[in-house]
Amino acid sequence: MVFCNVICDPTLGQPTIIPSHQQTVNFTVLIESNKTFPEQHWEAVLWHNGHEDREWRGLPLEELSSDTVVRPLAVSFNDRPNIYRRYFTIGLQRPREQDSVQFTLKYRTCVSESWKWVNDQSSLKDGELFFQTQNAPQELGDYLKNYSSTLTVRSVTSEALDTQSWFITNSVQAAQGKVSGYSSVSLGTPCKFTRWFSLVRLRGPWLVPRHGQGNFSPVEDVVLCSFLRWDGLHLVLLAVSGVDDDLTVFKPDGHGNVIIFSRNDSTKEGLARVVVAVGKTFESANAAVMYYARKLVNGDESNSVQEKTEMEGLNHGKVKVDWMESWSDGLTYCTWNGLGQDLNEQKIYHALDELNNNGIKITNLIIDDNWQSIDNPGQNQAHRGMTDFEANKEGFPQGLQHTVTQIRKKHSNIQHVAVWHALLGYWGGISPTGNIAKIYKTQQVRQENDSIITVVDVVNVQRWYNDFYTFLSKAGVDSIKTDNQCMVDAFDDAYDRRNLIKAYQDAWMINHLQFFSANAISCMSQAPQIIFHSQLPTNRPRIMVRNSDDFYPDIPTSHPWHVFANAHNSLLTCHLNILPDWDMFQTSHEYSSFHAAARCVSGGPIYFTDEPGKHDVDLIAQMTARTTQGKTVILRPSVVGKTTGVYAAYEEEQLLKVGSFTGSKRTGTGILGVFNVSTRVLSGFVNLNEFPGVEKNEEYVIRGHTTGEISKALKLDDKNAVVLLEVAVRGWEILSAYPLRSFTLGRPGNETSTIKMALLGLLGKMTGAAAVLNSESRVEEGGRLRIVSSIKAVGVLGALTPIFGDMFCASIHMLPPLPPKDPMLTTEPSLGIYISDLATRSIEDTMLITILGRVIPLHTVSIDPARPVLQVDIERAWNEMGLDGGWSNEVSVEIFIS
Repeated sequence: MVFCNVICDPTLGQPTIIPSHQQTVNFTVLIESNKTFPEQHWEAVLWHNGHEDREWRGLPLEELSSDTVVRPLAVSFNDRPNIYRRYFTIGLQRPREQDSVQFTLKYRTCVSESWKWVNDQSSLKDGELFFQTQNAPQELGDYLKNYSSTLTVRSVTSEALDTQSWFITNSVQAAQGKVSGYSSVSLGTPCKFTRWFSLVRLRGPWLVPRHGQGNFSPVEDVVLCSFLRWDGLHLVLLAVSGVDDDLTVFKPDGHGNVIIFSRNDSTKEGLARVVVAVGKTFESANAAVMYYARKLVNGDESNSVQEKTEMEGLNHGKVKVDWMESWSDGLTYCTWNGLGQDLNEQKIYHALDELNNNGIKITNLIIDDNWQSIDNPGQNQAHRGMTDFEANKEGFPQGLQHTVTQIRKKHSNIQHVAVWHALLGYWGGISPTGNIAKIYKTQQVRQENDSIITVVDVVNVQRWYNDFYTFLSKAGVDSIKTDNQCMVDAFDDAYDRRNLIKAYQDAWMINHLQFFSANAISCMSQAPQIIFHSQLPTNRPRIMVRNSDDFYPDIPTSHPWHVFANAHNSLLTCHLNILPDWDMFQTSHEYSSFHAAARCVSGGPIYFTDEPGKHDVDLIAQMTARTTQGKTVILRPSVVGKTTGVYAAYEEEQLLKVGSFTGSKRTGTGILGVFNVSTRVLSGFVNLNEFPGVEKNEEYVIRGHTTGEISKALKLDDKNAVVLLEVAVRGWEILSAYPLRSFTLGRPGNETSTIKMALLGLLGKMTGAAAVLNSESRVEEGGRLRIVSSIKAVGVLGALTPIFGDMFCASIHMLPPLPPKDPMLTTEPSLGIYISDLATRSIEDTMLITILGRVIPLHTVSIDPARPVLQVDIERAWNEMGLDGGWSNEVSVEIFIS
């Protein structure tokens, strides 16, 4: 038997949910074989137990003829040996009784050959289909068996479509002296489930994903968990903390039960709060529990009168309305990994000079840890406390204001300068012998590890923050990164916890809004009380919050896990009033483009921490664009990126797919970042239904970033609406699904023609569709099509035209060990427009393109020789025409097609 590779949609080894209205499951199967052997005739069989007697039997697959059927888009390596591809398909009818079906594949080359099972040739297990029904069970007991009778259970109205919700409480005894009150009660056993997913606490400051099959058995404390049932429904549980002086999590009991474990720091009896929801999709059930949690938090009466008054004032004019645009949309450099812990102003000056020498114009600078004045030199960070507001004399001899002034004087492109500090001052709090301790009342607090640290007392916390941020503001600092926020959750005594946890959070929130207009990064702050008290409420501007543990450049195994963890954490953080921050990375690193692609689809900020002079300029260009004002901006999708495979475990060797979306409903673009987080090459189909925002009855084309290849037009109900993808180790691809719009144009002699058009955004950018702020298209009187677009930055605009052929032979990015630059990453920016009959058109005779109402030079417009894409080089046209956008950063482009 010759070597072959077998790929299936629906996916082997993973669950697939079939909606109640869907009567047929369409299978697409690919068998690849090497062309070093003669081409073979292949047979393939779908082997499944979807019969009334539950017996396993075969269903022969039908081969797709290349003469009659357009085959799926194929994405592979440029340097991969030539292969034969044979596609097969079959429709499996919905079973009448059962709610689940297991399946696998077998294949052979001829009748004389023995059958080969795909499970034996790979590590993949059987696939699973879960068929939803019209009517879901109505009682909580249908989903959680034998929950404690001491629980108070109330059915509540759900704000998410097709979901049911319950609010569950349990009393928690009051704290006695320094000892918190605790409770532990069973929520019961989740019923009829096949897989579970959870977000758990890691070392206090972070959330990480955990997965399993069988009994619920995470090791760490759980904040959010979901169970996929055999009937295709999703049971989501959320433990809510921080409404009062409370902390609630889930724990397993070793026998399949979910335990509600709560801690109460108040002197009054407390409540454990849990929200439960069931939905036909994880997204809807997850949204239901988060929406209800927000109701609970918004009714939080424990917020101080001062905080509520301050927040109301800040929301009525004290915060600049452009804060998010000017802060999180800029390219940022951070000193942490790039300059090391022995930080000084000369190192910062040198790093900025090197960026400038390489043509890298950053917008924001973060001066990370080690600029402060701290005590106990040479000791561990945890034993060092902040002594004064001013920077340390060794590294910044003329003070922080001098350093910031010099930076702004020499590098006018830097609009925002941020500095780092810990929530309590430094990692070890406040120095008991420093100037701060002499000015402000301090107290000693005991931590859970029995160590003692000094902190500013609750009566002075607001004044201390106000004075500190006044100093920073006068020094020219206009942004802040506040780290180690979870430290307040490490306090052991109930008295300290109830007095300090919210006091520090509120003081920080009020003062960074007042002094820095919400230009802030909250770090190490995924403790449950902070999540629900500070990050979920919507009565304040949105800030950036670190979404996972750190980027560790020298630990190779950490990089795929970093992206995996962030993609799963975003399932929760996307519902918070924050912008998830996937952390910094380095552009000259074996995983540099892997991280870059992840940051682009995350929807969050992009900041890098290169060593001076070690920069991949081409990679940076793919993540950014220049405005007409010369500002470097990133192209953030409008929807936060998160995993589309909720229940796929890290160890299962499946492609990680991170879905995002940019634009408006129906006209926006679905974005899917695909990452190989395993240690071997992975292949798989990507279905159109995996792209966020795609809608039934609409047509789409899929474009790959690394090669620019484009698929045929696809619809959700097509039998083979898939893209074939093969991704190298450390490899990735970004696919974008663009909606097609159809227009009938008038032509001379009363003839008409119908074209299909899609605006692709800036070509050469990982998320170039996000450069399009808005676009309108209409046919004018006389039959001419007019496209009016507002673009966020200059570059080459792409428009799509007719599809040539039926295959998409794109190359997945395969990284070299370190620089040199990868030739597969092209960075020539242009605005792209897909036009279905472009091959029959002349630019000179049938098109007119203007910027700000002026016709652009003909040589700035071109047609992709291999694809139906019109390319408009906005940047070149802008510069050659000497245009001036005035106060606006936007570029107005009009395209007329007749």
